[in-house]
Amino acid sequence: MDSKSTSHETAVNIPETESTKLKSSSAAPAATVVTTTKAIPHNPKAGLRRGVAIFDFILRLCALVFALAAATTMGTTDETLPLFTQFFQFEASYDDLPAFSYFVVANAIASAYLVLSLPLSIVCIVRPHLVGAKLLLLILDTVMVGFTTAGAAAAAAIVYLAHNGNSTTQWQSICQQFGDFCQRVSGAVVASFLAAFIFIILVVFSALALRRH
Repeated sequence: MDSKSTSHETAVNIPETESTKLKSSSAAPAATVVTTTKAIPHNPKAGLRRGVAIFDFILRLCALVFALAAATTMGTTDETLPLFTQFFQFEASYDDLPAFSYFVVANAIASAYLVLSLPLSIVCIVRPHLVGAKLLLLILDTVMVGFTTAGAAAAAAIVYLAHNGNSTTQWQSICQQFGDFCQRVSGAVVASFLAAFIFIILVVFSALALRRH
């Protein structure tokens, strides 16, 4: 009698434990997110240009004060000598001399230009890399140097004659009689020369700023 052996296969279900979960999760490659921030490089030239533009704005304010003071002082200068009769008086006024009249016009034009140039100077502070605005200011500043220097020089020659006279042409000095008149016109001439000097500084700084571009 043949005996047949039978084999039985039994499947055992092993429950998944916490350790197996950790092993399976550690076996999977971990995805990492790397965020990179790009640092913006500091540009020292931009800071230097902005500093020069701020200094330019301050100089324009100073030049405006001097030019306006020169034009106002000269334009309001008028002195009459007190005499016994009202029908015979000696009077000294700025509009009696063409040099003084030109002086007032030149400094008035310079004052108006400085007022109009202040917004453009502010634009150069906000955007210091602009070349066109700086070039325009350089050209106009050079023109104003000529205006203010010519007006101050012409007025200074008349002031010198008023103080010292001229023995060759028999021109007598009038400052002994018109003391207040001579004092005011002398102060106006000094203020105009200071405005012209500041214009020269503005031209030099504008030229250096354009050269750095």
